[in-house]
Amino acid sequence: MSAPADATDWAARYLGELSTQRQLSPHTVEAYRRDLHELGRLAGHSDWPRLTHFDIRRFAAKLHAGGQSARSIARKLSGWRGFYEWLARHVALPANPVEGVRAPKRPKTLPKALAVDAAVQLMEANVHGYPEPFELCNRAMFELLYSSGLRVSELSGLDLAYTEAQAGQAASLGWLDREAGEVVVTGKGGKMRRVPVGGPARAALDAWLAVRPGARDGSAALFLSARATRITPRVVQQRLKQHALRAGSPVHVHPHVLRHSFASHLLQSSGDLRAVQELLGHASITSTQVYTSLDFQHLAAVYDRAHPRAKSK
Repeated sequence: MSAPADATDWAARYLGELSTQRQLSPHTVEAYRRDLHELGRLAGHSDWPRLTHFDIRRFAAKLHAGGQSARSIARKLSGWRGFYEWLARHVALPANPVEGVRAPKRPKTLPKALAVDAAVQLMEANVHGYPEPFELCNRAMFELLYSSGLRVSELSGLDLAYTEAQAGQAASLGWLDREAGEVVVTGKGGKMRRVPVGGPARAALDAWLAVRPGARDGSAALFLSARATRITPRVVQQRLKQHALRAGSPVHVHPHVLRHSFASHLLQSSGDLRAVQELLGHASITSTQVYTSLDFQHLAAVYDRAHPRAKSK
């Protein structure tokens, strides 16, 4: 391939190939064009082979100092890296100058948790005298998510009781132990744990089991869909979202919000990080320590509301 007459043509040729050969959408190609334009602006030229690893690191730092997010910088670095991988096939480069340049670390986002009163109100909302079976199923699921901090996949995988492997059916990976007042679940990495079930959740489970129909798929699934088959995580998410909307919740509620609320409220009351780690099934205490930040936020909010010298007048 002959060299282009002007150095800026490398970018035009690259973008043309993205459009015609890789058939990327016009929107995606335009995003690549903007990123290359910004690289040229930062460099003060578009003689791409002249740029070095140190130039790219300096540009990334400059973008960060200018207020661009770590996510945005990471995307730009990825685009620049792809361009130089392509350019190396056409001109001699000592190395890809973007290789090894990392975006700033993204700030760790804290999990969202409901306030204690909001969680209790959500659990008790829409309860009337003669609920339908699916409403009893919903209430048992939601109470159990909040009572025991289960992942939605762990909840949907629960069986009525432990069952041995049979023809066409694997042995239970999770089940309800009514006598012990616990659920046994298999979490990430195949790690099995026992989690206590609170009183309101046990009562809700008893009410559901009193009307639970037989499963059409022949499984021992604890929770069933409208078709009387094992419920899926997606259906649990949809039902919880609808329940929260009917309850007038001001925030979007999904199963992980109840798991986060369980952990946050338990830590606020007990201060026992190790116990919360065991109940959540975290392999590392580092994963659980994020809830100490939530706990501090709760204490800081109480301080701001209550202390006469918390805020300047």
